[in-house]
Amino acid sequence: MTRQAETRLHAATLAFAALLAACLGAAGAAAQGAVPDYAAVVAASDRSAADRETDKRRDPVKLLAFTGVRTGMTVLDMGAGGGYSTELMARAVGPTGKVFGQNSANFERAVTALQARTQTPAGKNITPLARPFDDPLPPEVRDLDLVSYFFFYHDTTYLQVDRAEMNRKLFAALKPGGIMIIADHSAKAGDGVSVGRSLHRIEESVLRNEVAAAGFKLVAEADFLRQPADARDFSVQPVTPTRPPVDEFVLKFEKPR
Repeated sequence: MTRQAETRLHAATLAFAALLAACLGAAGAAAQGAVPDYAAVVAASDRSAADRETDKRRDPVKLLAFTGVRTGMTVLDMGAGGGYSTELMARAVGPTGKVFGQNSANFERAVTALQARTQTPAGKNITPLARPFDDPLPPEVRDLDLVSYFFFYHDTTYLQVDRAEMNRKLFAALKPGGIMIIADHSAKAGDGVSVGRSLHRIEESVLRNEVAAAGFKLVAEADFLRQPADARDFSVQPVTPTRPPVDEFVLKFEKPR
């Protein structure tokens, strides 16, 4: 083979290798970052009747869309409770993703209920964590894509939780550019954290400041759960058919790149 032919063959080989790498990279990105059909996730026929009832006050299609959850992501669901939102996240990330569901170990009913979800087809990619709120993850779990914290942050105000440490741990666990979504029940201006136990609410500005102190940047907020007519002077619990609509905020924080 002449030197000129060798040069052409080498160039062609390099070009093919570059094209193959680009194709594989694009395929990998698509597999790991596809946008799920959030409406289809919520409409799945094997979801429980209890979860469908909760849907009525959560607007889960809009909530999932606001989180930006994608297939293949690694997600931590804080204050997972019985796993309503944990399962939604698990369905959204799909079989290539992973969802950790955190509950405090002394919340025995929630721990048991979440464990039961892992035995269902939709919960195969859920890993329950019975750990403190201010130490929610084992040290080997890091570079999370997303943290969801739905309607439980206010409870940490009356539990024995170091919220500053909790937020620092969550910040450290996320990869740069990772997202934390917090939704909670709104308290009146000036109430701060004083009504966490009595009304199951928290003042939005206080929560924003606590999270920002850990290094997070607020990048978006949503109004699809706002109820301006809420006097914010009654307890969110228990949930009954006669309970008035509750004003709720939804905030998106980012760990700066």
